[in-house]
Amino acid sequence: MHWFLKFILAPVLIFQGKSVRKNTLRLPEASGQRKGIQGNGETNIRILILGDSAAAGVGIDCQANALSGQILICFGQEYKIEWELIAKTGRTTAMILDYIETLPPNVFDVVITSLGVNDVKAGIARDLWMGQQKKLIDLLREKFKIKRFLISAVPPMELFPALPWPLNSYLGLCAKHLNRALSDWLKDQADSEFLEFNLPFDRGLMAEDGFHPGPKLHTIWGREISQRIKVHFKTE
Repeated sequence: MHWFLKFILAPVLIFQGKSVRKNTLRLPEASGQRKGIQGNGETNIRILILGDSAAAGVGIDCQANALSGQILICFGQEYKIEWELIAKTGRTTAMILDYIETLPPNVFDVVITSLGVNDVKAGIARDLWMGQQKKLIDLLREKFKIKRFLISAVPPMELFPALPWPLNSYLGLCAKHLNRALSDWLKDQADSEFLEFNLPFDRGLMAEDGFHPGPKLHTIWGREISQRIKVHFKTE
């Protein structure tokens, strides 16, 4: 259905897409450290965060207030958290996959992904995207010995204030299409969880550009992730 809509609405979608790229406020990624060690507890958890501009904290002043910092703050000192953030504005699933292939083997317990918005913007086909997601997860299992995958849903792009109608509705439909396929597949992956977006949405959750998550959303996102991690890595 969404491919039919794309065909019918193509002139409008192309015009609006160019206008959004030209007029949307450009915000920097959050400043601060992208790897480190926190805490001195006996339970040691190694966390890897992979993703795009949302994971990189675009629109947030520093990493402490972005996703990585909001995950860490929930653990305090009773855990020992070794963490690393690999995220950059504009990254698609294919780009992250290519980058991971260049890295040497390592060991992490948990990986959190934030991918999909740039894939939707690029108009990727569902089957191609699913192939990339599966390949990425398989590569992470093999190269980094991941025990738990927390896969963030593509956010509801139809609600992004920076996107006009009908572009927002079309991109939102595409995001739902990808989410449905990914969620269905992850149900059969014993080591994986799909992080759905189940929040009442309002503009106050967004960054100044109307396109990226704001501080409140990073806090909620980080809290949800930390709770899910603690279920699988309980302290003694």
